[in-house]
Amino acid sequence: MENKYLNEAIIGNKKMLVTYTAKGELQRLYFPERENRQYIHFFHTGVKVNNSDLIYLHDDINNVYKQYYDTDTNVLNTEITNTYFNLTMLQTDCALIKENNVLLKRYTFINEGKIDLNLEFYIHSELLSDENNHVSCRVLDSGMLQYAHDFTVSTFAKGYHIDKHQINGSKETIKRTEIYDKDYIGMSKDSSISYQLGVIHPNEKKIIEICILVDENKNISELEDEIDRIRRKDLNKEYVATKAYWRKYLKAHNGLDLKEPENSYEEKIYEIYKRSILLFPLLTNQETGGIIASPEIDEHFTNCGRYAYCWPRDAVFITKAMDILNMQKETEKFYKVFCKMTQSKNGMWEQRFYTDGKLAPCWGYQVDETASVVYGVYEHYQYTKSEKFLKDNLKMCEKAIDFLKKYVKQWLEIKDEKEDIVKEEIENSSYANKNKIHISYDIWEMHEGVHLYSLSSIYAAFECMMHIYRTLDKNVSDFDNNRLKEEKISKIEKELKYLQLKIKNFINDKLYDAETNSYYRNTEDKKMDISMLGAVEPFHVFEPKERKMVNTVEKMNLSIRTYTGGYQRFEYDHYMNGNPWPIANLWMTLYYLDAGEKQKAKEAFDFVVKTVGKHYFLGEQIDNQTLKPNWVIGLGWSHAMFIIVLERLYKNK
Repeated sequence: MENKYLNEAIIGNKKMLVTYTAKGELQRLYFPERENRQYIHFFHTGVKVNNSDLIYLHDDINNVYKQYYDTDTNVLNTEITNTYFNLTMLQTDCALIKENNVLLKRYTFINEGKIDLNLEFYIHSELLSDENNHVSCRVLDSGMLQYAHDFTVSTFAKGYHIDKHQINGSKETIKRTEIYDKDYIGMSKDSSISYQLGVIHPNEKKIIEICILVDENKNISELEDEIDRIRRKDLNKEYVATKAYWRKYLKAHNGLDLKEPENSYEEKIYEIYKRSILLFPLLTNQETGGIIASPEIDEHFTNCGRYAYCWPRDAVFITKAMDILNMQKETEKFYKVFCKMTQSKNGMWEQRFYTDGKLAPCWGYQVDETASVVYGVYEHYQYTKSEKFLKDNLKMCEKAIDFLKKYVKQWLEIKDEKEDIVKEEIENSSYANKNKIHISYDIWEMHEGVHLYSLSSIYAAFECMMHIYRTLDKNVSDFDNNRLKEEKISKIEKELKYLQLKIKNFINDKLYDAETNSYYRNTEDKKMDISMLGAVEPFHVFEPKERKMVNTVEKMNLSIRTYTGGYQRFEYDHYMNGNPWPIANLWMTLYYLDAGEKQKAKEAFDFVVKTVGKHYFLGEQIDNQTLKPNWVIGLGWSHAMFIIVLERLYKNK
């Protein structure tokens, strides 16, 4: 399968992340991180019925599909009805909770017709392979072991022995179900196996349980022992335990204490809410707290720079939602572990990282990534009231603030009051210019310059730093052995307030259009951009009803609100056809709630509710014609904004 853009369904556990198409085709399997180690090029299953050719479960002209999750879980069911043979095939996919490296695939076959059906079950699996880590295959009594230098992927059945296999060249023969190979081991990245299920009489059923075990490559006898251990397990018991785990997890993280819905509209909201709770742990590295933006959708960079990385800014929005959902431990790990291990020596955070803390591919600097972390630290304190958390992260925040102060002074050309001539000459030298902080990209990573959103994030970071100092000075008696005396805190506050004033003055001077009495997004153009709302929500540079902001929002409604009621990111946005973004509508919802305009807030919010995907996942974008998610389904930032809006709506009831 070449096009893997849409992850219609997502499952996983603490170590595994797996995605599927709407027809149940396994697209990606990540282990043990959420983004780096992906093994599957394709994993196809099919059946031979009586004398037929292979009927692929994921693709046959006579198949009708229905897909759904087990209620309140991350266990996925794909119901496939082959209308020619009246054969119903239920594929259940479950990433086991107690065995974090095992994906259980249970297939239930029910004969709904009037004739006997003789079934053979086939698996054709190709792993990702390269010349320095080439995949080979070894046939097992119960399945096959596909392996490279540093990993193994074992596919085997419980209670069945393989009937046929082919290691090399099965792409040419499997459609005719003519797989055969005399060799039990070979050098091929794709291999096939089959199982003889036997005759199913009318109204009878048969079940085969397939396990995919991911492990490191080690002594062959150890691998065989591990496979035998899993085969001996009661897999139905593991399946039941996994469902129970997710239902318990959902109940424990009902942070808004939402009640059962009373109508279809409330039901949609409730289902998005629950799916958000179940999605966040699948995006999170349990060891470091790093959070990917979304399961990957574009490995070959055909339309984007890829998504399965941790952007500090995105993660800050997600951690706020996590705090709302009683996931404070996960949030604390993000700041105390992930952020500390990814901060540069100069105090900044780069654009994005792998969730294990390693630097990921980047293409520029975004200053709001750094400012967002400081803002997020204090936001987390607002939920926990833990002075210890603030103290543990004080040094990290101070380094970030020092960097942000330099950024503001440099790019807004603010000079220190006591700057002498010699210092000025040094700073104006060609050497100093070479070492200037790099100009920042905007929030959408498309335009370099000085941006309203970025400046607003810095303004908020300065405000949060002052709150952190005041909190620690007031509530922690042994705060660094009184390292920060009142006069020192006062001096720092004075500088930060001065810089905040400079930021505000710059916005009103350089990012303001006197003709329309409204703001614009950067110093390079006058386009309307939904991120300008950041100056109100969440960064509170301006009040929502200030005339300039009201005018700005009115101008947004004339320029980036589409005929469907969805908002684009900015004027003339052409990325993936320039569709509306749920984030944009949810941002506008927050603005209108701040402004006390409940009806307008509801209109913006309702667009998100009515365009949600089939499994209640929110995407990055909505197709303006079909009103369905069409790019990056299961975007963490979208779900985070939904939870943040829901908290506001719930509190206002």
